[in-house]
Amino acid sequence: MIESSSMPKAVVIGMPGAGKTRLGRETAALIKAPFRDTDQCIEEEAGRSVSEIFDTQGEQAFRGMETRAVLDLLKDFPGGILSLGGGAPMSTEVFQALQDYRLAGGAVVYLEVDPEEGVSRAARSDHRPLLRGGASERWMALYRERRSVYQELATITLKSRNTTPRALARRLADALTERVVHVSGPDPYDVRIGAGVTGRLHELLGDQTMRVALIHTQPVQRHSDHARALLRQAGYQVVDLTIPDAEAGKTIQVSQGIWERLATEGFTRSDAVVGLGGGAATDQAGFIAATWMRGIRYVNCPTSLLAMVDASTGGKTGINLEQGKNLVGSFYTPAGVLADLRTLRTLPNDIFVEGLGEVAKSGFIMDGGILRELEERAESLRSFDGQESDQWLGTVVQDLIERTVEVKARHVSVDLKESGLREFLNYGHTLGHAIEKIEHFTWRHGQAVSVGMVFAAELARITGHLDQDAVDYHRRLLSSLGLRTWWNGGDFDQVLALMHRDKKARGNKLRFIILDGLGKPTHLDDPPVSALKEAFQAIRKEE
Repeated sequence: MIESSSMPKAVVIGMPGAGKTRLGRETAALIKAPFRDTDQCIEEEAGRSVSEIFDTQGEQAFRGMETRAVLDLLKDFPGGILSLGGGAPMSTEVFQALQDYRLAGGAVVYLEVDPEEGVSRAARSDHRPLLRGGASERWMALYRERRSVYQELATITLKSRNTTPRALARRLADALTERVVHVSGPDPYDVRIGAGVTGRLHELLGDQTMRVALIHTQPVQRHSDHARALLRQAGYQVVDLTIPDAEAGKTIQVSQGIWERLATEGFTRSDAVVGLGGGAATDQAGFIAATWMRGIRYVNCPTSLLAMVDASTGGKTGINLEQGKNLVGSFYTPAGVLADLRTLRTLPNDIFVEGLGEVAKSGFIMDGGILRELEERAESLRSFDGQESDQWLGTVVQDLIERTVEVKARHVSVDLKESGLREFLNYGHTLGHAIEKIEHFTWRHGQAVSVGMVFAAELARITGHLDQDAVDYHRRLLSSLGLRTWWNGGDFDQVLALMHRDKKARGNKLRFIILDGLGKPTHLDDPPVSALKEAFQAIRKEE
């Protein structure tokens, strides 16, 4: 049994000559962790080199020493980076121990070297006993034998081709600090949250994909340039598609233009879509992926806080009509979501702050820990300017994103198509969507939802579900984060008509998500018009 508190942070595996020792040592230096190489450990204990052990005692004796060294270090090398000899995972005992290590939360890193490069290195090697007598042929034989085992064990795969050892170490260091939220259901996938996770695009798109449509907006050009470079480096043909920013990018006219471009480029079912940008961009990308040839693979790369905590996860894809928001769409899950914290540094303050509206929503409907964190960090979150330290992003913001995505994952995993439990995620959205429509989408989504939550809280108070203190808490917390809590636009009849077009409505009956206490969402069906009007008036005056 491997105890997570005493095990290594990562174990590097791969072919002889792949560069495992250098990768492990440089990564350890970057994250200030100890490093061990099992071959070196064996040599220190035996007082002779690996080659000498093979020559004097034979391979079987060496494998026994190697197995003992690996098993000991897996159990007692807390927080370290461990590099294994190329043949170590082929031992039944080591293979099972690595499986157990993975189950305990450990990272098994497969450093995959291009066969041509590996053979070239092998030909220059004179100290690897298994490669004697025809190094190139022996290397290829071992590669064919071992590759599937490496792939089966790996939780992280790094390709050494066309990159430097230092860059690989940086990618691994980033990967070791990422958080992962698993979204279960008919088509499970992971949401990866951390600095540099965009580098995992190839893992999610796979080797069978040939063409990738990169759908993004102009404001995120810097990030789309990076993603495009990664995709091309991995060997994909990239079709670059820039769409209008925000809700202007979620129209049938934009969709039509993308479909026509995909047809011209010859996209097939084996090709893929990458959506990069805010929530509108990922919504449109998902809609394109869901509808092109009845569904192709796609990956979401959200670049805003709002998209990271909401739009990119859950499988909702869609576009707007003149009559309302998100009226046309599909439930279609991505192959994965890569929430790269580095993209947040380029966000203007108002776009970062609006994302806090969806974070607070998840706190109100389920996770009180989110609310406490928002209370404690309100000032620093409200004043975000992109100059914050990596530590602040990697603790405060990463933790809030992870917790918020976990709330969403728990709802969508059991209710992908919004037939019941998932509707609770729409807390504040019924009025919020109406505000966005009436204001011609000049209001940011998170700001509109913030007002919508205050409206829902007032409605819950009027119908006897919440007390005044809970309503006041909504206003106080949301205001402290820089979010709006009142709205003077439109009129009641106009709002009521738009509410009847809400996706939660059933026939002519309105349906609202309200709270029956903090963390206790419930449905409120067809409340009296008088109650709706009173709640509406309560958000019409500024505090």
